[in-house]
Amino acid sequence: MGICFGAPSREPADPATPSTTTPVASSNGSKNIGFSASGTSSSTGKSLFSEEACTGGVEELYPNGKILETPNLKEFTFADLKTATRNFKTDSLLGEGGFGKVFKGWMDEKTLTPSKVGTGLVVAIKKLNSESVQGFQEWQSEVNFLGRLSHPNLVRLLGYCWEDKELLLVYEYLQRGSLENHLFRRNPNIEPLSWDIRLKIAIGAARGLAFLHTSEKKVIYRDFKASNILLDGNYNAKISDFGLAKLGPSGGDSHVTTRVMGTYGYAAPEYIATGHLYVKSDVYGFGVVLLELLTGLRALDSRRPNGQQALVEWRKPCLSSKRKLKTIMDTRMEGQYSSKAALQAAQLTLKCLAFDPKSRPSMKEVVEVLEGIEAMKPKESKIKSATATHRHGHGHGQQPIHLRSPFHTGDHAADI
Repeated sequence: MGICFGAPSREPADPATPSTTTPVASSNGSKNIGFSASGTSSSTGKSLFSEEACTGGVEELYPNGKILETPNLKEFTFADLKTATRNFKTDSLLGEGGFGKVFKGWMDEKTLTPSKVGTGLVVAIKKLNSESVQGFQEWQSEVNFLGRLSHPNLVRLLGYCWEDKELLLVYEYLQRGSLENHLFRRNPNIEPLSWDIRLKIAIGAARGLAFLHTSEKKVIYRDFKASNILLDGNYNAKISDFGLAKLGPSGGDSHVTTRVMGTYGYAAPEYIATGHLYVKSDVYGFGVVLLELLTGLRALDSRRPNGQQALVEWRKPCLSSKRKLKTIMDTRMEGQYSSKAALQAAQLTLKCLAFDPKSRPSMKEVVEVLEGIEAMKPKESKIKSATATHRHGHGHGQQPIHLRSPFHTGDHAADI
């Protein structure tokens, strides 16, 4: 979840449906979180849940994504989640941040009831900090959006819990963690990402955004960044954290106007300047991540010298020159790509970073270009041993991070 520094008042979270209701407890004890959540809220209650939620059946049936008519979520009891995490034991802690803490838990694959440690399905459980003002609305937004959006490149939300002041979310567990960890963490146990893997991640994330943008009710993600791209065991990218997502413009409008929130270094210039949020504001954020993938550098790093702290301002001028491009490419990928492929990736990045949102490509166009680049293969004679690259390659002064969570909860999303 993004962290907001500023006044405590917040705009309402957008649900995945046009109308929204204020979250309240109903007479039968269930909670209204923007859709009907009636029925029992026990380990056996399945009013919002089918076994497809944990088996991945929806994704298998609709590989190109689908907006579900009703949320496919399980309403967990707090007792269930205490059992799944062994009473939220310290050794189950994956990470923590402004939203709260993330714990690793174990559940039965078919019923999503708690199971013994080491058996069944591994899940990631976010536990809201009860003192978080922003957290509740972002929690609601997560449930309303991810509860109905299904796509192979969006993280799967399995269910939620709301009991008294306890607010939790249960996700699929993605063992390789975030793209941010792999790009910027100095860890001898984590191999530097190869060119092919970086392309695969970029394509997966682009497909996820394209699905959001082309769905019947356009969704603007609003906080696209490396820490919100999670990776499964095969480096398939999944977009996570829909706490700041909004429904896109309707009725012929080109944009929605909203309070400016996001993350320094990734937010589009028109959004920062005016509060006008376009579908293509997400494309700018994608361009920033592409630049991070190419250079191995953070979008924003206060430890770099003045004039180099903001990556886009510093390195964007080099993207149009083949000669200059060579000097900014991450040395850990040396010999793994052709100069033509690198130049096309740089040109695409430049287009995504266009100042005018109208000049940016659509995410569907971005996917097509990236798939074309992926099809290019460098000459074998120019490919260096990946092992040698992994052993000797170092990025351009990456800043270490200290989260162990596949869900990066300490992001610096803020009023900008």
